[in-house]
Amino acid sequence: MNIQLALDRMSIQEAIDMARLTEPYIDWIEVGTSLIKEFGMASVKAMKREFPHKVIVADVKTFDNAKYEFELCYMAGADVATVMGAAPLVTVELCMKTARIWDRQVMIDLLHTTPEEQAALARYWEAVHCLHVSKDQQEGGGSRLAGPGAYGAALDGAPGSASESPAGLRIAAAGGITLESLPGLMAMKPEVLIVGSAITKAPDPAAAARAFQDRIRELGGR
Repeated sequence: MNIQLALDRMSIQEAIDMARLTEPYIDWIEVGTSLIKEFGMASVKAMKREFPHKVIVADVKTFDNAKYEFELCYMAGADVATVMGAAPLVTVELCMKTARIWDRQVMIDLLHTTPEEQAALARYWEAVHCLHVSKDQQEGGGSRLAGPGAYGAALDGAPGSASESPAGLRIAAAGGITLESLPGLMAMKPEVLIVGSAITKAPDPAAAARAFQDRIRELGGR
């Protein structure tokens, strides 16, 4: 189980400094959507330059223009780029095709997708499927991701689903994850836990990241 540090709403240098503080305890580094929107691909290039041994995720949230946007991310050094699951399937397919050409990875963000859309996306078993509670939902309604919810039911028996694929679906979880919510997330056996504010806004980010690593180990995730 990998810890993905989400870096958002800060400068490139602040993101580098935060990743440096927490580097021993994290596995994947997310160049957040706000960083990319404010600073462009320079933010992705900087993060890969500073942390070449880490998996760098460009959270570009592609919804259209898939090949162009994904090639931008991969040329900048991203190992993983994100596409919205609510995008047309032709867009998701182009993202998958581009990733195969570049020998990189795709993360499908399931924010605001229906169970039917989730089942259709399960055909992309090689992608990471990200269960996501949005920042606006967290800040506006207090919602947090606490468990798989209806996701497992939506995929049950779907073509290419975990129940049919020997490898199973690769799952990521994001959205206000805290130490307290970790036990409830274990049922979905996520490959990636995406943590932002619980680490970046902690008084001691390094200690917070270490606490996540220790807790995941206690729960048998590492």
